[in-house]
Amino acid sequence: MRIFNKCATNIAYCAVGIVVFAIAAQGQTPTPTPTPPASNIYVIEVKSHQGQLKFGEPKKITTSVGYNNQPSFLSNGKSLLYASIRDKQADIYRYDPGSGTTIQITDTKESKFSPTLMPDGNSISVVRVEADGTQRLWKFPLKGGDPSLILEKIKPVGYHLWIDDHTLALFVLGTPNTLQIVDLKSGKTNKVADNPGRILRRIPQQNKFSFVHKISDREWVIKEFDLRMQTSASLTPTLAGVEDYAWLPSGRLLMAKDSKLFAILPLKDKDWQEVADFSKAGLKGITRIAVSPKGDRIAVVAR
Repeated sequence: MRIFNKCATNIAYCAVGIVVFAIAAQGQTPTPTPTPPASNIYVIEVKSHQGQLKFGEPKKITTSVGYNNQPSFLSNGKSLLYASIRDKQADIYRYDPGSGTTIQITDTKESKFSPTLMPDGNSISVVRVEADGTQRLWKFPLKGGDPSLILEKIKPVGYHLWIDDHTLALFVLGTPNTLQIVDLKSGKTNKVADNPGRILRRIPQQNKFSFVHKISDREWVIKEFDLRMQTSASLTPTLAGVEDYAWLPSGRLLMAKDSKLFAILPLKDKDWQEVADFSKAGLKGITRIAVSPKGDRIAVVAR
């Protein structure tokens, strides 16, 4: 299946359970999930002067050896949520830069990935790999308490984005993988595209969200989906073979390749421009990028 092929070179595909749902659906015991490659999370200060981006020195915030991935800023723009595998168990952790401490947010027998602050600001949604290998979307209160299931029937969920308090964009695993929009109130779903990338983002100051459309093995395009018109349109090709990206509040896109960071203003700039090189800081193989609400810092995943 497509997802297994990606796992050999792409750590985040490993982070959603390696599609054990196919085995579980047959009533068999799921095969143990291969351990994803080790990774760390770095926070980098960002400044903009006369349209020029300046990036500070990367600060490593993870100390646990192994898989640390999927960073997501909380609303204060400083604290971070991320997934970390420790003792073969993936849970969600919160890093507080003020105290420099990390606390564990979830602690259940099943692994959790893709931590995302929910619109109410009091809970996080995660992809939970259940005992039989099923991947469904669950809710965990930030201050502790019992988790609850958000979507019962839609599975296996790989990644998700909250559009508002009752609407979700979902990366649903399958053959092919699909991008779907679901309304929690009505239960209605709408398929947007086949073969999406894993990163789903709201576009700053617009009633739209973006996704990577993998049209072919060689043609990957970042597209926008207009929530009012229910239509999609191309914004820019990705860097070759790269699907991770993030938006700055200014409307510029960021992508990374190897140790370098690139930016583009869609529909205006012709090409991606290099804006930072973190090779001297020792960062290799940058993948995930998260941007704080004000755009004054980013978090990246690297080896």
